[in-house]
Parts: sequence; structure tokens; C-alpha cells
Amino acid sequence: MHSLARQPTPFRLAPRCCARTRQGLECQSPAVSGKRRCRMHGGARGSGAPRGSRNGSYTLGLWTQEMQELRAEARAVIADSRKALRHLADR
Repeated sequence: MHSLARQPTPFRLAPRCCARTRQGLECQSPAVSGKRRCRMHGGARGSGAPRGSRNGSYTLGLWTQEMQELRAEARAVIADSRKALRHLADR
């Protein structure tokens, strides 16, 4: 951790990043202007992974929002049909 006592006043008064470091402490680097994080923790322009197929870990799209909603609808239909079958079996 850096000592802030020797730093110029604007640097000392700048808002801090406060992201968790690998050591479990809060990052004390100044946040990028207009952002909540420092340049190392995502405050830099263009930081973060690209969306969709431009991301290197994107494979088949199985976990896209659209697919998750489709699976949820399918589970609901299956649950309803099982409930209806149980109702018919109880008669």
C-alpha cells in the first residue's frame, strides 16, 4: 500500500477505487474521473469483455438471456403438464 502523506493534495482528496485486491484489501488507487474504479479495476475506456460472439469464451450461445428465458418457459410447461397428469391420475 502506498503512503498518501507525501502525495499532492488533489491526489489525496481524489475518490478511491475500493475494489478488492488479490490480498483482500481495498484498492487505494484514485478512481478514473467520472467512474467508480481505477484504471486497473475497470475504470479505463473499453475495459471489460466484448458482448456476444465477439467474446472469446462465447461458444454456442447456450447461456444467453434469450436461451435462459426459453428454458424457463419449457420448465414451466413441463411442470404444468405433470400437474395436469397428477390431477387426472387422482380421479
